[in-house]
Amino acid sequence: MQNAKSPYTFKNGLKDGLPIGLGYLSVSFAFGVQASMLGIPLLLSVFTSMTNLTSAGQLAGITVMTSAGTLVSLILTMMLTQLVINARYFLMSVSLTQKVDESFTISKRILCSFAVTDEIFAVAMSKPKAIGTRYFYGLALLPYVCWALGTLLGAVAGNILPSEIKEALGIALYAMFIAIIVPPSMKKLGVLITVLLSAGISCAFTFIPVINQLDTGIVVVISALVSAILMAIFFPVKQESDEDNDTVLEEKSEVENG
Repeated sequence: MQNAKSPYTFKNGLKDGLPIGLGYLSVSFAFGVQASMLGIPLLLSVFTSMTNLTSAGQLAGITVMTSAGTLVSLILTMMLTQLVINARYFLMSVSLTQKVDESFTISKRILCSFAVTDEIFAVAMSKPKAIGTRYFYGLALLPYVCWALGTLLGAVAGNILPSEIKEALGIALYAMFIAIIVPPSMKKLGVLITVLLSAGISCAFTFIPVINQLDTGIVVVISALVSAILMAIFFPVKQESDEDNDTVLEEKSEVENG
């Protein structure tokens, strides 16, 4: 946690969250259609999106819900599936705690942890200064509303849309995430190397025999953890105070030499 008060407002959060919300609208629409095709009631589909803000977790969840088996086996399968798929959010939440200001009390951290998604995390971490609760509320509000609204619209649409459109909507989340990581990768060499390293590790787990049998969620966690550790060693991020001191020293040197 950083002691400095965040300069970002609720309005700033709304502005940054708008493109995420628009992206979620299309992705959750596809989820709503899929849930309808699997026989999930409309209200249950919407309730799922309002209580579980994760696309992969929800798609896996409704698959488990509609599969055959005893209640105990379904519950155990659901728990293990969600744990593996969403394990990466543990790492994201830990990283995010180093980016927030003193307004994030324990209760507010618990509340905000619900909205830690890949895109919201990426945008929050890309801010140069510490973020506060007001900014985070604004950042998460539109994605949350659009996620639930898109699910409702998709569930209503049901089987009307052709399969080609549903498959096209499935890549919207990945395209949006790429759009988020490209700008900082163009500005900072360390970020670019991290992205490429993570992609390389993920490809290794996809094509190398034996290890390509691991679940996708586990692969994501391993890729993120290994690349983060390596980049923390070779490309450590300077603390804000260190950067300020370097700037002061550079200005002082220019004055003396001038």
